[in-house]
Amino acid sequence: MDCPVCANAMIVLELDEVEVDYCGDCGGIWLDAGELELLLGGAGDAQAVLESFATAETDEAPRKCPICRKKMEKVRIGAAGGRREMLDRCKKEHGLWFDRGELQAVLEMGHFDDAGKVKGLLGGLFCTEDEK
Repeated sequence: MDCPVCANAMIVLELDEVEVDYCGDCGGIWLDAGELELLLGGAGDAQAVLESFATAETDEAPRKCPICRKKMEKVRIGAAGGRREMLDRCKKEHGLWFDRGELQAVLEMGHFDDAGKVKGLLGGLFCTEDEK
């Protein structure tokens, strides 16, 4: 699969049966819809996260989904008046694209990972030995 930002081939990282597509060049992360379910522990939790996103108005150029190659939409997560992050979501629900640092920022908001499971899992994938 090619990165929707820099078009380089992404690598697949796997931990605890969850595969994450990662671009070693730009640091972006692609989560397929099924991977989001595995990370969050079920379809209901994943759906709740997806429904929490609000479509965002922006001048940023749309990125193409690495699966269907259609333009993704920009969405925001976070409370109005508080910290918010903008992500890219496939309109056909293939998955979510996180630019470098966006996934960590969303996890730090704590809206959907109360137990810290996702942060711990992804920390195991992306942290160096010094950071653990």
